[in-house]
Amino acid sequence: MYVCVCKAVTDKQITTAINNGVCTRRQLFECFGVGGDCGKCNKQVKELLDQSRSHNPIMAKAVNQPLLNAA
Repeated sequence: MYVCVCKAVTDKQITTAINNGVCTRRQLFECFGVGGDCGKCNKQVKELLDQSRSHNPIMAKAVNQPLLNAA
């Protein structure tokens, strides 16, 4: 489904970019130009980013690592 009609960007393209390390709206704008013309897609772009963050918390990997310098 198209998220950004102005730039013809789909939710699958955005999800793929997020899964490959893109983590901000600014980065998505730089990759695809989403949100730069009319801005109607900004809400859905944010929802896709938020959805990804809820499934892949940024600190999850660090929290589960053993302490290296524990005294």
